[in-house]
Amino acid sequence: MTTAPQRGTHQTPDAPDSARQADPFPVKGMDAVVFAVGNAKQAAHYYSTGFGMRLVAYSGPENGSRETASYVLESGAARFVFTSVVRPSSDWGRFLADHVAAHGDGVVDLAIEVPDARAAYAYAVEHGARGIEEPHEVTDEHGTIVRAAIGTYGVTRHTLVERGGYDGPYLPGFETAKPLVAPPDRRAGGVGASPTRYFQAIDHCVGNVELGRMDEWVGFYNKVMGFTNMKEFVGDDIATEYSALMSKVVADGTRKVKFPLNEPAVGKKKSQIDEYLEFYGGPGVQHIALATNDIVASVREMRAAGVQFLDVPDSYYETLGEWVGDTRVPLDELRELKILADRDEDGYLLQIFTKPVQDRPTVFFEMIERHGSMGFGKGNFKALFQAIEREQEKRGNL
Repeated sequence: MTTAPQRGTHQTPDAPDSARQADPFPVKGMDAVVFAVGNAKQAAHYYSTGFGMRLVAYSGPENGSRETASYVLESGAARFVFTSVVRPSSDWGRFLADHVAAHGDGVVDLAIEVPDARAAYAYAVEHGARGIEEPHEVTDEHGTIVRAAIGTYGVTRHTLVERGGYDGPYLPGFETAKPLVAPPDRRAGGVGASPTRYFQAIDHCVGNVELGRMDEWVGFYNKVMGFTNMKEFVGDDIATEYSALMSKVVADGTRKVKFPLNEPAVGKKKSQIDEYLEFYGGPGVQHIALATNDIVASVREMRAAGVQFLDVPDSYYETLGEWVGDTRVPLDELRELKILADRDEDGYLLQIFTKPVQDRPTVFFEMIERHGSMGFGKGNFKALFQAIEREQEKRGNL
């Protein structure tokens, strides 16, 4: 394979104004992925160190939030919020505490930025969404945001955030915070391969739902949010000798927000979706895919910081060059770092998956570098699932 000087691209071109006006549920992109965790301070440190994210905002007892502590981390356009309960005193605090007790650390909110939160909420509820939080304004010295929330699979929610009139670090009630750790390129003993952050955007967010309910939730996004079907993976596309699943991908008209939805399928043994549903205690967000411009530098830095990735056998690479063709990363380097590659009619992509990032085998992450391809690594499904099955077997859950 040959090496080209360009790096991956993660941005989706803006839709024409006419397309935006015709969209019944226009979105501007992902606003934040919000996690409920047992210890937000430690989680923030882990993602700062291992994922190269930068702490930008904080809300907690020190600045008036007596019930919860929340740390806001960013990397490029990607934003994660980690919240733990200090002392539950409201429905929200009790919900978070109960969520961690029942599900472990996990995603409670896939927040979406919208140009008009009131209109988005009204459209969603009119078309069958379960309203959780009616539109309301929240104001501080940095301006005003409008927010609302609707429910989706399990206890996951979509908060709809309108922030055009706000210039604060995150939301009212949050104050600017200093980074927890030095940038990767300035750490003592760091690899120093790249002065940039490890990823620049959220590519897609994957949800696992119960057997027989995938189409129901695809229909939910079609009807409630005006999303369209982007990809579908069924049958042999997404099965191994032992386990299987089915997956469909929904996305907004601009393809800035993409939600693959998985359900288990009947197999000889327990699939990764079955394992997730069992240990998470129901439907929820399985993994977050992070768009990177340089997957090689990202993986080297993250491994050096202690992030664990799934292993792929060398046999995967024996014929890879025959069907993937040239990529910017030489085959030997892909093999060394255990990075997967796939090609479709539009181009190719490079991807790699972490192991679960908490003790329960639930939430994990994907790093993805795109070169034209808007796919999801269909050619890698069997290799990926076999790698997951090897980890399931180690845990005694296959």
